[in-house]
Amino acid sequence: MPTIGEEISRALSIGKARGVLAVDLRLLIRANEGFKDQMDVFLHREDEMKEVALFRAQVERLLAGEPVELILGEAGFLGHRLKVTRDTLIPRGETEELVAHISQIVPLRWDARNFLVCCDIGTGTGAIAIALKSQFPNWIVSGTDISNPALEVARENIEREGLPIRLFHGDALEPLIRENMVADIIVSNPPYVLSPEEAQPSVRDYEPSSALYFDPEDNLYEKVMRDVRKVKKGPLLLAFEIDPGLKDYLDGLMSRYMSDYESTYREDLNGFLRFLFIYMR
Repeated sequence: MPTIGEEISRALSIGKARGVLAVDLRLLIRANEGFKDQMDVFLHREDEMKEVALFRAQVERLLAGEPVELILGEAGFLGHRLKVTRDTLIPRGETEELVAHISQIVPLRWDARNFLVCCDIGTGTGAIAIALKSQFPNWIVSGTDISNPALEVARENIEREGLPIRLFHGDALEPLIRENMVADIIVSNPPYVLSPEEAQPSVRDYEPSSALYFDPEDNLYEKVMRDVRKVKKGPLLLAFEIDPGLKDYLDGLMSRYMSDYESTYREDLNGFLRFLFIYMR
């Protein structure tokens, strides 16, 4: 039987030119061999691989462009392992940054230990809701999504984490309005990719288009800004992940629907304009 190190070398020799990453191989081996983390893969390089046939089949899927997260059926997000399927977006580092920014901004406006009402619009896997509820256990956190299959994935992840997060089916703020909810914080990572050509093939071919692509005639940004006063009683923070090319469009929405507010754009760690925060007094 080949060793773990030999199988990694074999996979890289046939896949490196086609975008196969060593970190993805380590993630697969960690799961297949029952290791606790990727460090164990290094420590056991000389061990015989138990699941050779499975690993080679997974490498073929990587060569076809399938994301490693879908092969594994899970993705890491701020220390949580979340189930992912082709009905959900794969949580990414930029969205981890969004959560980090919210964690910094909220204490400047409120006592973050209070029972703040936080709603994640378009929750997908439930990643944002789970991360925020884990960090701020006193918050009353809910998530909404128009996709029932996505909500089922979010429900599984929330139950696995053992967190009291409510989920609602519906478009944009409609579920909150229907439930007569009032929010302090609304966060959303809406569909914002401007065209399929801008998406990597692994994203375009394997993740749901309904959660990817911005529609100027029907989008969450406008729906949320249009209806936000229906769920607002006191000060409220809106937090969005965005495409840099949407800045002028979003400025127009704020001029049309907002009054008595402060807005701030922030870049992600790669230097792209990625986040919009609106504080409504």
